[in-house]
Amino acid sequence: MLLLGLDVAGVFVSSGSACTSGAIEPSHVLLAMGVEPETAAATVRFSLGKETIATDIDFAVEQLQAVVKRLSSF
Repeated sequence: MLLLGLDVAGVFVSSGSACTSGAIEPSHVLLAMGVEPETAAATVRFSLGKETIATDIDFAVEQLQAVVKRLSSF
């Protein structure tokens, strides 16, 4: 629901790490870093590029807060 809520808000994120994009299993990289499997499976990845500016990050944070607040009310 978090990924969908962010997508609808115009924030494009992925689950897991880039090397496991689309995989069902938790990222082997996150697991090797010592992240618990349950946490690794619930990871959200925000990617930044050279065109990303501070207002883009501010927008993403605002939308993340709004989506989490909305989901917490269920």
